[in-house]
Amino acid sequence: MLSDDFIAMNRKYVFNTYSRAPIMLVEGKGCKVRDSEGREYLDFIAGLAACPLGHGHQGLARALADQAGRLIHVSNLFHIEPQIRLACLLAENSFADKVFFCNSGSEANEGAIKLARRFFHIRGEYDRYHVITMENSFHGRTLAALAATGQTRYRKGFEPEMPGFSHVPFGDVDALERAVSPVFTAAVLMEPIQGEGGVRVPPEGYLRRVREICDDAGCLLMLDEVQTGMGRTGKLFAHENYGIEPDVMTVAKGIAGGVPMGAMLAANKFAEALEPGTHASTFGGNPLACAAGLAVCQEILSDGFLEEVAQKGAYLRSRLNTLARAHSVIREVRGLGLMQAVDLDIPGANLSVAMRDAGVLVNCTSETVLRFLPPLIVTKEEIDTMVAVLDEVLTSVGGGLA
Repeated sequence: MLSDDFIAMNRKYVFNTYSRAPIMLVEGKGCKVRDSEGREYLDFIAGLAACPLGHGHQGLARALADQAGRLIHVSNLFHIEPQIRLACLLAENSFADKVFFCNSGSEANEGAIKLARRFFHIRGEYDRYHVITMENSFHGRTLAALAATGQTRYRKGFEPEMPGFSHVPFGDVDALERAVSPVFTAAVLMEPIQGEGGVRVPPEGYLRRVREICDDAGCLLMLDEVQTGMGRTGKLFAHENYGIEPDVMTVAKGIAGGVPMGAMLAANKFAEALEPGTHASTFGGNPLACAAGLAVCQEILSDGFLEEVAQKGAYLRSRLNTLARAHSVIREVRGLGLMQAVDLDIPGANLSVAMRDAGVLVNCTSETVLRFLPPLIVTKEEIDTMVAVLDEVLTSVGGGLA
């Protein structure tokens, strides 16, 4: 069946909640994917940072096949060996003592919000349920995560919004200090680097001051590392670049190499607030997903892997900076590690289409931002290829592409 037939079937049978590109990807290897017509693309989206080891990774495939041949799913009413092993690996390589597994970043953030509320509820501080997040943030599509998201366009049409959330400007210490209350604030929830908001990096010293403000008010600092975690910035978790530790952290996307998984990590003091019956997930932490998570995490934590990510991230940044000097349409280059972006003074959607037509997949977010999230195994040669295509596309802007 031709891809056009499948695209027509998609239009007929699948909810129209995505603006999909008119291609159907059917296979991949490393940083390259192939569509149903046999055309190859260099993938600088990586499932929106969900495929850190790229496509067709043999170690991940073997781990999945082996686990699928033994046990795919079992209820969390029983102990699950791969889940225990993965929780141990994550805890031993982070600030956390305990891990709760779920299926997505939205679910992980829902769990974190519930944890913050319950922590103060069991202490008798019943008015302390308010969560402060950042303008321009993105925390998910479920109702609480949506209320936490600091972009009005995502919340529009789903009113009334869940109460208990407010948003302050990202990077504005004074605004956060004014908003935090030692009586009403349960937590500050934020991304160390805003992803969907346009790859916005915090000002120097900002995260340290956020940590201090939370400590002074006695509220939790909860970091959403759904996009920034699992090696994306050259550290296992982005907050390590800024010299702080959160009380609670959420991860997803890259944690299991594309297999659906999310996780909430917390220090014991806070994790103890969730007792049997207070939170659950039927598929969270099942054997198959955790086998994938183990394979991915072990690879990311292998000798030299994160150092190479940092080096390749610096190389990508330098190449983008060179482009910015040559193309005035680029207002700013920003990011960290292999989470980079160029902010344009024109809309970026048509440019991402032009790059796709030239064989490179990139993502446009926040209307004017081209975002680059390649697999962490990307090579410098592949970075050069992407930059060369971007250079050609930017050169053609004057010809009416924008």
